[in-house]
Formats: sequence, C-alpha cells, structure tokens
Amino acid sequence: MLNRLEKAMDWERIFRAKKEDSHHSLLASFYAKGLPNKDTLIEDIEFLAMDFETTGLDPAKDDIISIGIVPFQLNRVYLNQSFQWTISPRKQLNESSVVIHGITHSDLEKAPDMSEIIDALLSRMAGKVIVVHYNPIEREFLDKAIKERIGEGIVFPVIDTMYLENLIRKRFRNRLLDWLFGGSTESVRLGQSRERYGLPTYTPHHALTDAIATAELLQAQMAYHFDPKSPIKDFWI
Repeated sequence: MLNRLEKAMDWERIFRAKKEDSHHSLLASFYAKGLPNKDTLIEDIEFLAMDFETTGLDPAKDDIISIGIVPFQLNRVYLNQSFQWTISPRKQLNESSVVIHGITHSDLEKAPDMSEIIDALLSRMAGKVIVVHYNPIEREFLDKAIKERIGEGIVFPVIDTMYLENLIRKRFRNRLLDWLFGGSTESVRLGQSRERYGLPTYTPHHALTDAIATAELLQAQMAYHFDPKSPIKDFWI
C-alpha cells in the first residue's frame, strides 16, 4: 500500500479547513461537497479521470489549452458522461507543442477563457476522487489557472497511475539484473504502461482520449496488483 512508503494526507480534514477558509463561492462549494470517507473501499469509489494538454510543461510560463474528463468505477467507464473543453491560453501557443497535441491557433480562436469553464469543471470534480497520470501537470496547472482568475488556488487528492506503475515496477524489478545491465528501467509513460496490461493503443496527446486511457489503466492496475477491497486512504496522495 502507498501509505507504507509515504505519510498519508488527511484529505478530509484539509477539505473541511478549506471549506471554512475559501473566500470564493465556487471553491467553497467544491470543498463543501467533501470526499469519500478515507475508509471507503476502492471498489466503491466514484473516480474522475482527468487529463490536460498544455502549451508547455512549465506551469509558471505555460497554460492549459484542453481538458478531458471521464467518470468511472473499477468495473465501468462512463463514456456517455465524458467531456472535453478547448481553452484559449493567455500565453502564446508554442509551435513545438502544436506538433505534439495537434491543437492549432485556429482551433483556439473561438475557445473560451478558463474563467468561463471553472464552474462546470469544479461541479464535475466535486465529490469524486481524481485520477491522473503524472499528477504535477493537473495539480499545478489547475491551481495556477484558477488562482490567476479568482485569486485563490485549489488542492485536491489524486490517484496517480504513473506513481502506481513506478511502485509496481520496483516491486517486480530484479535488482541483480539492474546492477549487471546498468540499472535500466521500464518506461512508465501512459502508452507503455498500458501495453503491459494488453490494453489497446490509443493516439496519445489528446486530452479526452488520455483521460479514458488513464481510467482503463487504473482498472488494470487494481485488477492485477492490488486488492479492490483496500481503503482509498491507501492510494490517494
């Protein structure tokens, strides 16, 4: 379990404090919705997989340009409730990033500012456990984007499928072979992680597709390596 490796965050306490301290109604409502009890079993949790496409990788200099979300549980992905937003960045679109995600200047011409979708996004996030692949992107970019628009940032727990995959790979790695052959490790990128579970190949760097891919990856990780009757407190960070 994750808590054997790092100290667990008391997210219920954090949300109660944030509810009292938040000055903006949108964030106060988000925190008021609360979280599942920390002892709720993973198999009973309602998750929301989330993925961002951005103008670059530095939240201090770059912006979100696309958000994909899909609700799911361990036995089902609710594709009919999935959603994607394209968002106009405040910073110049980086041409090199266009090559990666395929979102162009013309795609963003009529896209709304992040301020116009915060309410809808937080409404969908509220009460759910967020699942991402590499949490600094979604956490840091969303915190910065909201802070720039309403003067207050956001915190929330996540299950990070990249972090989980790292733990799984360390568990199975042969330390002697690592030493003999230079300590090479397997990739824990989203696509390569999915391949290990026989999951289908999706076109990468599309926010909604990557959110769906992340949801399916967590389902596979739990099925192969963890007990679905474990409490959520053992996995969220």
